[in-house]
This record gives sequence, C-alpha cells and structure tokens, in this order.
Amino acid sequence: MPSARRAGSIYRRCECRDADGKLLGQTCPKLKRKNHGAPGIRQELPPDAEGKRRTFRRTGYGSVAEAQGDLSRLQAILDLPGDDPDEQRRVGDLLADVARRRADIPDTAEVQRRLGVGVPLDGRMTVAEWLDTWMAGKKTRATTTNGYASHIRVHLKPRIGHLRLDRLSVGHVQDMFDAIADDSDTVRAENEARREQLARTKWTKPGRPPAKERGRLAAERARLGEMKPFRKTNGPATRHAIRRTLRAALNAAIARQLITFNAAAHVELGSGARPKGLLWTPERVARWRETGEKPGPVMVWTPEQLGEFLDEAEKYRLYSIYHVIAHHGLRRGEAVGAEWDNTRLDARPPRIDVLTEIVVDGWTPVQTAPKTDSSMASVMIDRETVAVLRERRAQQLAERDAWNAQAAERRARGEEAHDWSDTGKIWTAEDGAWLHPDEVSKEFNRIRERADLPPINLRDLRHGAAALVKAGGGDLHDAKKKLRHSTIVLTSDTYMELFEEYEEELAERAAAAVPRARRGQQQAPAAGAVPQQGPGASQPVADADGELSTVRASTDKGQAAT
Repeated sequence: MPSARRAGSIYRRCECRDADGKLLGQTCPKLKRKNHGAPGIRQELPPDAEGKRRTFRRTGYGSVAEAQGDLSRLQAILDLPGDDPDEQRRVGDLLADVARRRADIPDTAEVQRRLGVGVPLDGRMTVAEWLDTWMAGKKTRATTTNGYASHIRVHLKPRIGHLRLDRLSVGHVQDMFDAIADDSDTVRAENEARREQLARTKWTKPGRPPAKERGRLAAERARLGEMKPFRKTNGPATRHAIRRTLRAALNAAIARQLITFNAAAHVELGSGARPKGLLWTPERVARWRETGEKPGPVMVWTPEQLGEFLDEAEKYRLYSIYHVIAHHGLRRGEAVGAEWDNTRLDARPPRIDVLTEIVVDGWTPVQTAPKTDSSMASVMIDRETVAVLRERRAQQLAERDAWNAQAAERRARGEEAHDWSDTGKIWTAEDGAWLHPDEVSKEFNRIRERADLPPINLRDLRHGAAALVKAGGGDLHDAKKKLRHSTIVLTSDTYMELFEEYEEELAERAAAAVPRARRGQQQAPAAGAVPQQGPGASQPVADADGELSTVRASTDKGQAAT
C-alpha cells in the first residue's frame, strides 16, 4: 500500500460547549492554550468500491499515549493487505464500519487470519457464507461434492444458513434434524394417501366400466390431480449423511480458527425411529424410584398424576399456562405466543386461534408463524379452561396496575422506570413483556419436583393431552385433531402404543369394578399382596376372614394404600 494512504496524525479537539450544549468550536476562548482539548486521531483509509476517499476519525482520548496506541493499531491493520487492492478495500470497509459504530479497533492478528481465509473481517459470517466458502475449496470426487452440494442447498442453507457461524449451537442443529424428520413423516403420509387415492381411480373388473362408474372414476382422478405428487422421504441414513456434511464443514471452520466447537458432532440422531409415548403406570413409577431410570424418552402422566401436578401448580403464577398446555396440547412456543385478540372466550364453542408462536434463536425470543400449516388452527376449549383464562386476565390486569403504581413511585423518587408493556400476549412477564419460553420450562420442572411426581418434560404435557383424549373416550383421529397434526400417521407413530396400553388399563379397571365374592375367596392373593391394575383403580381383595375390602393403587409411588 502506498505510504500516502497510511498517513495519519494526532490532533487536539476542543470539547467545550455553551449553555445550550453546543460545541464552541473556533469561538472557544481557550483555543490559544497549547494543551487545550482532548487528543484525537485521524487516519486516511483506502478508497471505497467507487473510489471515494475515506478517513478514520476518533476523539475523546484521555491522553496522547492512548491516542497513539489506537493509531498504531490502525496502521498495523492497514499494512496487512500489502499491494492487493481488493484486500485493501476490504480492510478499509472494516475500519470504516468500526469508525461508524465507534467499536473497538480489532486485533491485528485476528484480521490477518481472516484475510488469509477470505471470510468477512467483522466476524459476522453466517453458516451459509461459510458453506459457500468451504464448497469453493472442495477437491473431492464429483459425486461426493454433488452430495455435499445437495445437502447444503436442500437442508442446511434453508434451515440454519441465516445463523451466525460462531453462534451455531447443538440446539440449532438438533432442531433442524427434528424438522427434517417431521417433514419426512408428513411426506410419507401424503405419499400413502396418494397411493390409496390412485387405487381408487383404477377399474379392476373385466371390460369397460359402466357409465356410472366412469363418472365416479373421473371424479376420483380429479381428486388425485389436486393432491401433491409422490415425493422422496429422508430416512435415518439420509439424516446421518446430512450430519456428516455439516460436521465436515464445521471441522474445516475449526481448522481455520473461525470457531472452536463443532455442534454437529454432539447431536444424537439414533436410529431415526420416532419415540413412543409410555404411561407412568405404578409399576414404572416404582421402578423409577428404585433405579432412577426412565422407561422411555417420552413419558406421559396418568390423569391422576396430572391432577396432582395442577393442584401444586395452582400455587404459582404460571398455573394457567400449564393448565392450557396439559388439557389442549399447545406447544410451548404456541402458548407463550398466544394473544388475547385471538382468544374467543364468549364464542360457541370457545376457542384459542393459534396464529403466532415465540421460539428461541440462541437465547433470543423470536416471534414466528406456527410450526406447520396444520398447527395454525383453532383449539376448542372447555368451560373450566374458559374460567382459568378469565382468572388469568384478572391476574394480568392486577399485575399491570401494580407495576404501573410501582413505576410511578420510582419516578417520583427520581429513579428510572418504565410502564407496563401491553404486548397483547396472554402469558407475559410481570412487566407485560414477552415471557421467555425457557422460563416456562424451568418453572415446570421446579413445580414437578415439589409435587414429587415422576419426571416428564414440558413437551410431554402435550403428549398427555393425547392420553386425556383416550381417557375421555376418543380415538386416534380425535387426538390428531386435538394436537393439530397434519396426518394421522404422525399421531399413530407416537401414540398408538400409549392408546393400546391405556385401553388395557381401562379394561382392567372396568373388570375390577365388579365384586365377585366366590372368585375372591377362591383366588385370594397372598398375604400382604395387592394387585396393581392401573392408576387409581379400586379392586376387590379378600381379607384374612374371607371378607372383601377395597384397595386403591397409588398413582405416584407404585405402592398400595388401604
């Protein structure tokens, strides 16, 4: 770089102001003093893309030595590109942005490293930008490179490409693979529906179909034409291949010292099978209390256990959100994002219209549309939930009045304070701002531990809503509607085993409700033994004198109490 472009200087600037706060400038009476004013630096930068000159200026230093230190750092950075005009412009762009934002002057070694890699010098590179840079330097076989390119184009860029490379977390990558699996389930169900519809368009009997059948077949073909075409699904093997692509790209970023952690290496994909929901029966509860091991990744409380949780939760501020999630299967983000304007408590039937949700990007809450088109729907609610929501509204208005009163008192004392924020959300922080989704999960875990209940995740409350559908006499189709799944396949894959298990529980409880003195005498259990037939089941048991007594199975400790 020509030395003229590196020309810089230290000067003093008068910061004196008049009574109105305006700089005095040349009218300051102290200008004639040799050491008047704060030190500042001025450094010429390389021209921008249009050839216009740029200058880095900064004032307000406490001493000349401090100003000289920043000027020296600037000039060291400007020396890095040498005679390469493109690299000179990139460095000039970086320093011009630093001057505009009054940011700290970057470390010279860091800028030098990024210049060598060819990535943005400000450190704000996205995953998509790095994937492009990585692919540009790939020298693998054409088939391998094409596979990488396909994974990047179809999955990685659309789902995580917008995220900053240095902030990519395991959670981001896990959410991506969960979404890919959900999409595959949807495609698989749509393919099956198209296959069934295709069969209805064919005439399998000998000869030409009669006129009546020709009309029916034409209508069936028209319905087939409105359906989505057959599409390829992404099974476990494909998801593992996508992870290998991302892991390789992130390893390359680590090698170039752009990041220090490979998020893809710590994601567990397993076999790809969707985990099944299991009921917390007394036997499983007893085993968990003995070993501390959960029987499966998706566990569901019985209605009795859910009642115990809600009884405990009523003591806490967020009770109403857990009530709605448990009874009506809202996702966490959908509940936190629910709005009063989309809630119809006086309608018949009353409902909540799920139109927005709040999710977490890193740690920052972000409002988006619901997870899928089928999720954006109305959730019909019962009378008790209407009453709970009315209580929540009264609670929120009381919080608003209390917050504003406290804010007024603080301002009266000369302290800074802000009024309650009307975000329109049903569940908010105490100042009316968005409720952070993670806070809902943390509070849920605290209440569950205080209630001494077997462990489930907040998301499992949504799974429990499916169990309540079964307990109320519904079937998988009713659960699909309640949970707003796009296809019955999603519901069946997760809840079929739970429904069959619950069916057995109901059958045993129904059988135990009929007292049989003769069978009780002939098949009395061993002394001290209590048959376990299901949560909360009353069962006839013969005592030592042959008389029948009733025992109730404990639902949370796996033991029986007379």
